Amino acid sequence: MVSLGMDVSIIILNYRSRGLTQQCVKTLCLYPSECSCEIIVVDNGSGDGVGDLLAERFLEVRFIDAKENLGFASGNNLGIRAAKGRYILIMNPDITVRPGSVDALVRFMDKHPDVGVAGPKLLRPNGTVDESCYRFHRWLTPVFRRTPLGRLRSGRSENDRYVMVDFDRSESRDVDWLLGAVLMVRRSALEKVGPLDEGYFMYFEDTDWCRRFWKDGYRVVYFAGSTMVHCHERLSAQVLWLFGPFNLAARRHIRSAIYYFRKWGTKPVTHEELVPKTKG
Repeated sequence: MVSLGMDVSIIILNYRSRGLTQQCVKTLCLYPSECSCEIIVVDNGSGDGVGDLLAERFLEVRFIDAKENLGFASGNNLGIRAAKGRYILIMNPDITVRPGSVDALVRFMDKHPDVGVAGPKLLRPNGTVDESCYRFHRWLTPVFRRTPLGRLRSGRSENDRYVMVDFDRSESRDVDWLLGAVLMVRRSALEKVGPLDEGYFMYFEDTDWCRRFWKDGYRVVYFAGSTMVHCHERLSAQVLWLFGPFNLAARRHIRSAIYYFRKWGTKPVTHEELVPKTKG
């Protein structure tokens, strides 16, 4: 039985990102949270010496060596199983916290016990707002986003729906799903919903997870009261699916999309439709 004396377990998944991981941990230590926190770094068999670096410079960090590249879901699940906090904060190495950003998420979650997952507003390094909340995919969404068909009027319309261009990201609101680059998850909800689905190696895990939280009656919220910086590189978007067989990231994206739609079906859905209906 995990002790809940710890407020937040911050899990950072490293894969050949030693420099980013070092900077992420350094910033977390530079702007310490008022809450009790632990930092867990999981290395997916990078071989980049991140474990030695952490042992030398950040003695307070717990290190887990996965020995091989398990993918996003399995790697983060290793950290989740080791975590002691009542909240789990999954964080990519390319995330930089701002002063008070972790505490703001904790206060929000404490105030709203029906929220299972919350994510902060993300900024790009140049200060512009980054995409971090979305509507659920329709089966043509990945096709429009990864092929020349996205230039059609129907493709542009679908992309606008998907990335929520109609939403002012200075406000907080319930959303279909949040980007997995940084997510705060309530442990009590996680114990009901379950960890990330390890059937995904990379991509769609966050979509799937948020969908499961909604299905089990927990809200998923974009919380603009917390801000972090995201130095994001979308590897799968650097090449069209037309050339996917020659690009590993694109191939993984395609496989994850197929797995997702086989699991959930292709019928369009919103988070409102997933909320369990109360009897009576």
